[in-house]
Amino acid sequence: MKVAVIGTGYVGLVLGACLADTGNDVVCADLDAAKIDGLQRNILPIFEPGLDVIVARNQRSERLSFTTDVASAVQHAQFVFIAVGTPADEDGSADLRYVLAAAETIAKSAEDEVVVVTKSTVPVGTAERIRAVLQEHARVPFHVCSNPEFLKEGAAVDDFTHPDRVIVGTDSQRARELMEELYEPYVRSGKPLIFMDLASAELTKYAANAMLATRISFMNEMALMCERTGANVDLVRLGIGSDPRIGPSFLLPGPGYGGSCFPKDVQALLLSGQTRQVPLRILDAVHVSNEHQKGRAAEKLRFLLGGSLQGKRIAVWGLAFKAQTDDMRESPSLSLIDAVHADGGTVVAHDPESRREATRRLGTTVELVTSAYAACADADALVLMTDWNEYRSPDWKRVRAALKAPIVVDMRNLYSPSRMRGLGFTYDSVGRPG
Repeated sequence: MKVAVIGTGYVGLVLGACLADTGNDVVCADLDAAKIDGLQRNILPIFEPGLDVIVARNQRSERLSFTTDVASAVQHAQFVFIAVGTPADEDGSADLRYVLAAAETIAKSAEDEVVVVTKSTVPVGTAERIRAVLQEHARVPFHVCSNPEFLKEGAAVDDFTHPDRVIVGTDSQRARELMEELYEPYVRSGKPLIFMDLASAELTKYAANAMLATRISFMNEMALMCERTGANVDLVRLGIGSDPRIGPSFLLPGPGYGGSCFPKDVQALLLSGQTRQVPLRILDAVHVSNEHQKGRAAEKLRFLLGGSLQGKRIAVWGLAFKAQTDDMRESPSLSLIDAVHADGGTVVAHDPESRREATRRLGTTVELVTSAYAACADADALVLMTDWNEYRSPDWKRVRAALKAPIVVDMRNLYSPSRMRGLGFTYDSVGRPG
């Protein structure tokens, strides 16, 4: 089948590459000429395990191509996926200018019947706005779908090829039949392909992310309760996660959620509720709680370092918002860095994959080093912010020798408190007795 994808960011690139890998003819279009030039040479703008292999294989097989000519890409496509960015406006609402511009280009360029599929995360009602643009400009029959993505950064390829479910919103029987054919290779194992109306599909994406963000914030608050009562969050998590009504997923406490989805989508859903006079009080509390949690690493450091970070050199392990990605958007590490700088301290940081992104975001305000141990040299304390595998079993003797003082703040609970004490460290984690 002939597929065009508008937007070669995280969502569009994974989508296009994986669809090509099952035999479809896919063209990914983007106005960013530098990005397209890199992709044509198999240089990816993001780090995602396994994606580079799929892109290279399908370009070699001529099933996948990249272009800056969006109009040409959509001209004879059976499906056009809109996977452009929806950045937050100043008020937190989703900015739809790129989505609607893509819809207009499709309408003016398509020369055959086309299924227009929104893959970007968009608020309820966007599909109808896209339909209005298509009705104004299109010269061929069209069908509108909402097909939200549920990809985890760091596991996106597996999530796409082995989905828990596929959600498709449409009011067109023809679009339903075509989407069933397109997704058939991915749901052969019996995972559901769920069809629903457009508004429900759009809201499902926001509701899923909001629920997961709520679980994270809830456990972070329970971790704080553990710290104040002497309880152990690991045991509390095991106890509640064993209840099948709750389950164990997304119950790990940490430095707060970040990334491209949860912060933006919670805010967008809050704004969407406000415009419809639906006060989403739980989600408002989730957002406030998460912002507080992002400040906990700095609070712990201040306590361990005598109340102030003035003049202190802080080593940070991990800049990405989670492991297996180079994405630093809304990363808790940025909140920690801002707090250290505000107190008059300095930061030296290491991350296995985010060096390029960190340089772009932070410039020379943070010293970036090429090894985890180099970050510890003459530092007053070490803070673990991202649970990369290479941080799981470090040479603690080497770490202690490099640090000015043996102080470790573990915001991912990777290490055993008793072992760290036995090794001579002053150690603090999230919700566990020290």
